[in-house]
Amino acid sequence: MSQPQTKLSYDVVIVGAGAAGVGCGVVLKELGLEHFTILERHQVGASFSRWPQEMNFITPSFPSHGFGLLDLNAVTLKTSPAIAFRREHISGKQYALYLQTVADHFELPIQTEVDVKTVEPLPQGGFTLHTSSGDLSTQFVIWAAGEYQYPQLNPFPGAEHCLHNTQIRSWAELEGDEFLIIGGYESGMDAATNLVALGKKVGVLDRTGAWADPDTDPSVSLSPYTLQRLEFVYRTGRLDMVGDAPIEEVKPVPGGYAVYSEYQKWVTAHPPILCTGFDTSLKQIAPLFDWSEGYAALTENDESTLTPGLFVSGPSVRHGDLIFCFIYKFRQRFAVVAHAIAQRLDLDPTPLEAYREAGLFLDDLSCCSNDCIC
Repeated sequence: MSQPQTKLSYDVVIVGAGAAGVGCGVVLKELGLEHFTILERHQVGASFSRWPQEMNFITPSFPSHGFGLLDLNAVTLKTSPAIAFRREHISGKQYALYLQTVADHFELPIQTEVDVKTVEPLPQGGFTLHTSSGDLSTQFVIWAAGEYQYPQLNPFPGAEHCLHNTQIRSWAELEGDEFLIIGGYESGMDAATNLVALGKKVGVLDRTGAWADPDTDPSVSLSPYTLQRLEFVYRTGRLDMVGDAPIEEVKPVPGGYAVYSEYQKWVTAHPPILCTGFDTSLKQIAPLFDWSEGYAALTENDESTLTPGLFVSGPSVRHGDLIFCFIYKFRQRFAVVAHAIAQRLDLDPTPLEAYREAGLFLDDLSCCSNDCIC
């Protein structure tokens, strides 16, 4: 007769072993927390490993430790992807290796190939997590599952005839000489510049014309790195960009596909390439949040306003107009979440002062705007 399964119990469970999950794990480790674990559906840094081969970080890595500045893509102190790979704009696979190296160095308690099915709040406090490897209990959950594994595949009728950029392993594998890209933000511009560099002719259709947005926040407008690359490939004459073109439908037609906006039509011989962004992974546990204009409501400690003990880390964090969708942004909140948990577990928060001194403890959201440096 089989024995009933023992439910493992933790103080904290982090869901996701990407940049946010590994970064939060290091902070908890440095606080001296022993009973925590990180659950990862695939492998450490899996989302980055799945990037197209030619895709690189748009945020630069730079070995600036000598001046007390942290590499923009580092998730913890005294580490630098730039130093590790001697490269400014590193690839997804390189970054996944960086995250694995950090996890190994800090001996983070990561469990891979564990899929979290549901998160169940308990009446007396805490949570039961139902996973592919069984149930476990925890006082606190840090949801750090990211977004890349949740592409927006159905933004309009006929989108199933398109190829989403997350399905591309290498742009060099696409056969054909001409392509249509739907979406003109970072993913679309990355696809366009790589295809033009391969000698292809490319058309980009965008709802607004993101390339012309003068906003200084790279969460809203294109990064300087992308604009620089875009300027270079535009000179080839093989790139055509059309703004004010919200796509309404894609239909198969003889010889290819037709892409329709309200007043225009484009025909392409190959499946259009969708660069329409990603959904938040929080939708997997949507009932545990209050929602406003499509975003989860969070406290000043990045905790669900509806479910105490459930924290969010990573690109899904928003506070009003503040969008934490880059690593150098959301890493400033690791220590904020850790401090809130430390207070409730009566842990000494002194180790977090190192993060404050390094500018990685952003607990005053009022200081952030496009007109100041936090």
